[in-house]
Amino acid sequence: MPQTDDTTDSTTDSTTGNTSDNTTEDTTGSTTDNTTGSTTDDTVVQAAGCVLWRRSPVDGELEICLVHRPKYGDWSHPKGKLKHGEDPLAGALREVEEETGHRAAPGAELSTLHYLANGRPKQVRYWAAEAVSGGFTPNTEVDRILWLRPDAARHRLTQPRDRILVDELVHGHPTA
Repeated sequence: MPQTDDTTDSTTDSTTGNTSDNTTEDTTGSTTDNTTGSTTDDTVVQAAGCVLWRRSPVDGELEICLVHRPKYGDWSHPKGKLKHGEDPLAGALREVEEETGHRAAPGAELSTLHYLANGRPKQVRYWAAEAVSGGFTPNTEVDRILWLRPDAARHRLTQPRDRILVDELVHGHPTA
C-alpha cells in the first residue's frame, strides 16, 4: 500500500520503493496534481502583434492605433495568440487586420514582451507596421480604436509594459 510523505507531497510504493510526486504531464505541457486534480500549464503562450501607425490625414503627423478590448476594459496594441505552426509575423498582421480592419505593411521587429497572463507565461513578439488600407468595424473582441499621437498613446495604454513599444517606434530604442 502506498504511503504518503506529507513533507514532500510524494508517494512511495512500499513494495517497490519507487517514489512518485503525484503529478502527471500530458503532451501539451499541462501538469495535473493527482491528489487534488488541479492543473497547471507551464507552456509559454505564443502571441504576436504590431504597433500600427499612420500619418494623420489632417496634418501628416505620426499617429498610433490602440484597440479597446471590452472583455478586459483595456487599451493595447493589436495582438493575439498564434495559430498552431503560424509564422509570428504573419500572425501579427492577421491579428492587426482582425482587430482593426486595416491591412498593414510590416517594418522593423520591436521588443518581445514576456509576462504572465492568467497564471501562464506569455511571449508576444511585436513589429512596427504601417496601416495601408482598410477601415475599422466594431466587433465583440474590439469595440473601439483610437489613432493617437505617440505621447497620448503612451498615456492611454493600460499596461506600462506596452509603452516601451511606442518609444521604440518613435525613437528607435526604449526610453524610461
